[in-house]
Formats: sequence, C-alpha cells, structure tokens
Amino acid sequence: PVPPRRETQGRTEAFIGSWLAADKSRRGRVIIATKVAGRSSRIDWLRKDGALAALSPAQIREAVEASLARLRTDVIDLYQVHWPDRPMRLFGGLGYEPFPGEGHAIEETLEVMAELVREGKVRHVGVSNETPWGLMQYLDAAERTGAPRIASIQNAYSLVNRTFELGLSEFTHREDVSLLAYSPLAHGFLSGKYEGGARPAGSRLALFPDFPSRYLTPGAPKAISAYVQIARDAGLDPAQMAIAFVASRPFVTSTIIGATTLDQLRRDIDASALVLEPAIVEKIEAVHLANANPCP
Repeated sequence: PVPPRRETQGRTEAFIGSWLAADKSRRGRVIIATKVAGRSSRIDWLRKDGALAALSPAQIREAVEASLARLRTDVIDLYQVHWPDRPMRLFGGLGYEPFPGEGHAIEETLEVMAELVREGKVRHVGVSNETPWGLMQYLDAAERTGAPRIASIQNAYSLVNRTFELGLSEFTHREDVSLLAYSPLAHGFLSGKYEGGARPAGSRLALFPDFPSRYLTPGAPKAISAYVQIARDAGLDPAQMAIAFVASRPFVTSTIIGATTLDQLRRDIDASALVLEPAIVEKIEAVHLANANPCP
C-alpha cells in the first residue's frame, strides 16, 4: 500500500499469503517476488529494533523471515534489494550526487543472499532502483565469489521516465539481466485522468496530493498531455498505449501494473495484446525528443 507507513507495512504480502493458503495448488502456478529495503533516512518502522532500514546481514535475515511468514510459503522465487545501501541521490535528478556516510558493501549483501539461496529460502536474487555501476558491482562480485548472479532489476520506466535507456538498457541486454519496469503509468498520470487539473475522487493524487512528487515536475504536464493526446487521436486508451509502449521495449521482461478497480485491472492486462503502429511510435519518439525524461 502507498504511501508506505507503519500501519500497512507488509499487508500486500499478507493478502497474497492468505490467497495462497486458501488453495495450496496456487503456489506452483505463480512466481512470488518481494524485497528487502535498503538504506533509508526516514523509515524506522520496518525493523523490530527501530533502526533505520539498511542491508546489514541481520536486517536482511529478519526481513526474509518476516516475508516468508506473511506469504505463508517456504521459498521466495525472486528476492530483491530495494534501494542501494550507499549514500547517494535516488530520485529527483539525472546526475550522480554523492552524500556523506557509509553503507554496507555490495559483496556483503550478496554474501547473505547467497546463504539464503543455499538454505532454500530464496531461488533468485534481484536489485531495484540500481545504477549501472551498482549492477556491475553485483555481477562482478557474483563472478568472483560464486554467489548468485543478479537475475533482474526493477527500475522505473515509462513514457515520462526513460532514463533506463541512458546506460542500463544495453548493459542489461548484454548481461542478460531482466528489467521489471515499474510505474509504467507514472502513478496514473499517463492514463489521462488528471488532465486539466482533475482530481478524481479516490485517486492517488486526491488522497495523497504530494506523494507522487516525481510526477509533479514543471515539465511533466506538457509531456503527459502530449502523450495522452497521441492516444486519443489514434482512438486508443491512453493507459493502454503507455503500458504497450513499455512492454514493447526489447529490454523489458515484465511490466508491473497496479490497479484500484477490476475495470482498471482488466484494461491494464488487455494492454499486453496491444501492438502500437509505427506511426504512433514515431509520434511518441517526437514528444520524447522535445520533452525528454521530465520525471526522473
């Protein structure tokens, strides 16, 4: 649930766990992916001791045991590191900006992950919100130590945030690391429901006006409106066009969707069958060149 807070932390896992427990045959038909939180300067309610989230061996083990219990399963198919555990800017800009302080070494994190794989609690290991340098360090450490190789990277990728293409797209393609693209609808903005300043009742922006700050940048409205108009001119659902574009990229393995209603869910799933005509892709590229990455 978003925004993240103490009262709802872990609820998604608990819901999935109760769903799995209701029918034991379901477990073999799904791939379960979840995460352990990396460095955070404000989240102090994830761990029992009240410490800020980090990637210490103790915190990783505490997190995976709690996830297994909530999910009511013996093994997590894909266990991901959410945020690097090193002092740096994660969102809100394109440039690298180092911050003071130290974090836990990537090799130390990977060592614990390797132990979890050997113990049968985790099958595959992934990262999230990582950089080319960070992914390279994980892959190098795995090659040197025999630890599990990174299978996937979960980063933001959408029409208004294509920063993944700047360094990670070729890297992941050549190194066979799958992109699990999150926020393909830019927190719902690319659905067109916020056009003209609208704030539909029950929408994320109506409930949490300041939460999706990365999609409230000065250049965002112009780019978003242009993409929405391309879809409407072509007789397409803007949300489906946005999802179809992400899914069509050769470096994308899975497109992570979210829905509040069953109607939204059906439309999002149906987008997987949509093939965008070359003329539409050309228009999308033209908008991108004129308004590149307004929401990094």
